[in-house]
Amino acid sequence: MKPTPEILQRLKDAVGPKGFVDGESDMAPYLAERRELYRGRAAAVVRPASVGEVSAVMRIAHEAGVHVVPQGGNTGLVGGQVPDESGEEIVLSLSRMNAVRGIDVENNTLTVDAGVTLAAAQEAAREADRLFPLSLASEGSCQIGGNLSTNAGGTQVLRYGNARDLVLGLEVVMANGDVWDGLTGLRKDNTGYDLKQIFLGSEGTLGIITGAVLKLFPRPLSVETAFAAVPGVEAAVKLLRVADGLSGGQVSTFELVPRIGVEFVTRHIEGASDPLADQYPWYVLIEMTAGMEDARLAETMEAALAEGLDQGLVSDAALARSETQRADFWRLREALSDVQRAEGGSIKHDVSVPVSKMADFIARASEAVSARLPGVRVVAFGHIGDGNVHFNLSQPVGMDRAAFLALWGEMNAIVHGIVREMGGSISAEHGVGRLKRDEIAATKSPVEMAAMRALKQALDPKGILNPGKVL
Repeated sequence: MKPTPEILQRLKDAVGPKGFVDGESDMAPYLAERRELYRGRAAAVVRPASVGEVSAVMRIAHEAGVHVVPQGGNTGLVGGQVPDESGEEIVLSLSRMNAVRGIDVENNTLTVDAGVTLAAAQEAAREADRLFPLSLASEGSCQIGGNLSTNAGGTQVLRYGNARDLVLGLEVVMANGDVWDGLTGLRKDNTGYDLKQIFLGSEGTLGIITGAVLKLFPRPLSVETAFAAVPGVEAAVKLLRVADGLSGGQVSTFELVPRIGVEFVTRHIEGASDPLADQYPWYVLIEMTAGMEDARLAETMEAALAEGLDQGLVSDAALARSETQRADFWRLREALSDVQRAEGGSIKHDVSVPVSKMADFIARASEAVSARLPGVRVVAFGHIGDGNVHFNLSQPVGMDRAAFLALWGEMNAIVHGIVREMGGSISAEHGVGRLKRDEIAATKSPVEMAAMRALKQALDPKGILNPGKVL
């Protein structure tokens, strides 16, 4: 239902003049996702500054049947945070709710508003000599609420888990405006259902996360980073097992980088350089961390690389001998997503398969897309340690960008078909949103789909929360 002028005034009264945006140009930053795949319209943008204001907004929306699209830092990549084209929905931005509510050092917990950026949460932990390990390329602008509602992954899932593994408690505003205060710091609580897990990864379709209690960890005092060339993806997987075994589980990052990715970054990013003298088909960025100052960590990294050389799993490697060199290695990985824009159109896939099947998946998928479009440039990279690969396709050199992007659906079908055959997931860490909504039924069983729809009906019977997303 399109909100009437009376409803819009009530919403404005609920959040105050500073929290209400309805001018076309002022709303523009909230209406498009970063890849420009989706651009919507909205009746208004509301920016509540407290959980009470979020509750008031939802009570008004529930009463009137107005659709609400929750939004964090607007860094999502599947259109889950963008309104549709009707102009009848309102966007609810959590950006003004950006307070660090408290930190309990002895309990190793940090309590934050949903609008706190990931970087600010990391800094709050750092100031208390602790670590909040969730780490993403967009951490300067993405917000905790969005990270949790999409179950964000990042570069340290291998050791610390996804976003849902880093949460002890939540505060959630329900579709009817009721507030669930589940901000507990307990690590053991067997009193019934674990309600927070319903909302983590639900992309704002079941409730609006307004606060969270996050797990903290000891801050690593020793970090060793290496950039190693490997002959193939299968060798990379075997090297991971070698490194993890020799280090006793101290590998925190193990990222796959293809040769074409190194070429893209060094071509377009000022100051980026190839860390090795020769060129190789594949590389891995390896990081080991320890909670104490330990010179033996460097020896462990060197021993893992030496064992890799002996087994034919490593062709060459460089160890970071300074923070500057470490940053240079990381630049080759972190710039990979954005730098593809400079090479023309890019068709994205955020998928996962069992780690043991990673090499086979990349080989099969590369062959299949190349057969469909000779000259397509496969840029497969990412979190090989947890089975998540960003299987991206850059347009053939000289091809029209629009013509290439018109193949998005067809390429998705090819790649996702192979993923499903291998028992994988078509959305490893970015979520479903609008982009993958229609494919979910082909991925999940009828029983799963029925259970998801039952949850949606129970918690949002009027269907006003982020309609058209996920389901």
